[in-house]
Amino acid sequence: MVIIINYAVNYKTMIYYLFNYLFEVLHLPGTRVFQYISFRAALAVLVSLIITMLLGKRIITMLNNHQVGETVRNLGLAGEEKKGGTPTMGGLMIIAAIIIPTLLFAKLDNVYILLLLFSTIWLGIIGFIDDYIKVFKKDKEGLKGRFKIIGQVGLGIIVGYVLYFNQNVVIKDKVYNADEIKFSNETFIKDVNCINLPHYANVPTKSTKTTIPFIKNNEFDYSAPLAFLGQGYEKYAWLIFIPVVIFILTAVSNGANITDGIDGLATGTSAIIGTTLGIFAYVSGNTVFANYLNIMYIPNIGETVIFIAAFVGACVGFLWYNSYPAQVFMGDTGSLMLGGVIAVFALAVRKELLIPILCGVFLIENLSVVMQVGYFKYTRKKYGEGRRIFKMSPLHHHFQKEGMHESKIVNRFFIIGIMLALLTIVTLKLR
Repeated sequence: MVIIINYAVNYKTMIYYLFNYLFEVLHLPGTRVFQYISFRAALAVLVSLIITMLLGKRIITMLNNHQVGETVRNLGLAGEEKKGGTPTMGGLMIIAAIIIPTLLFAKLDNVYILLLLFSTIWLGIIGFIDDYIKVFKKDKEGLKGRFKIIGQVGLGIIVGYVLYFNQNVVIKDKVYNADEIKFSNETFIKDVNCINLPHYANVPTKSTKTTIPFIKNNEFDYSAPLAFLGQGYEKYAWLIFIPVVIFILTAVSNGANITDGIDGLATGTSAIIGTTLGIFAYVSGNTVFANYLNIMYIPNIGETVIFIAAFVGACVGFLWYNSYPAQVFMGDTGSLMLGGVIAVFALAVRKELLIPILCGVFLIENLSVVMQVGYFKYTRKKYGEGRRIFKMSPLHHHFQKEGMHESKIVNRFFIIGIMLALLTIVTLKLR
């Protein structure tokens, strides 16, 4: 037993290497199943659901006992008065349901897994501080906006630095030379019939390439705009890449935060987005699927499927209690984290340029606020009184003002989210 524990500890993980030891050393039948990403992802979903659904009731009771209730502002919305005192900070349930299955089933020496776990904790702490100030300090404003931005920008710098400089963040370029072709079963193939088919180089390379949707040969290099600098311009690509990471992370994180305004909307939308990103991670990390779809192959990215599976399971499990009428709110502890993790994941799988489509619900909610505030200020300056585009922003509150029930608004937004997710998946072949 000591040998088994030491084996697991030395390889910086838990169940995966434990069962790997049982298979390779003790030759126990059935233990090899833990080698498969799909099996470990299924377990991650199951465990995250168990954590949120079975422990959720106890956590809600604990939050009630400690009077960790939501303070609802008087916005004149139907059913608003009933939500006062509903337990908040339920995002802690989501965070636990993401982290625990990931620690159990993922390879913890994977740079992408470590980065995603770090991002989850970082943003969870920022959201927790905001909720703590609102609940226990009785300050409805919570953490000042500038401090949230500082925290998001700080994480963006760290994520950008790791993705750009870490030597384990690599891709394998397409090649057309049969001598260089290598498949996932580690065999070489020298068939003249496949010389003109795209395959992947044996040696991975550092690259700042990402995917452009709907474009043939759909890769964009962040260093390209710096070509005017002359020879060696590639090494300055971080000047573009890191600010882009900061912008994307901040925008998506705040988009999810704004979307979390009615029961279940942010949670369900995040689950839809997470499922789609999981598909991209799986095909991008598998040479067979990547070759068939003629997309970028990213070594070791497949391991992130375990993380995103736990993410989706946590969202769905939390929705059990967060759907209308909500028994618990996630608070900023959850909403800031959900959006930020989605952004980091999209950057890791090099699909960040798909975010305006995939995260269209977050984008629409964000834009509705920007448009409302901007138009109000413009008309106040021009006409002496502020005018509004929507009856209320974010957009979901506009529909509430129109008299639409929360459940109908959420279900329709889910339908839109699923349509956008399908459109995003279609970009794999539609070019």
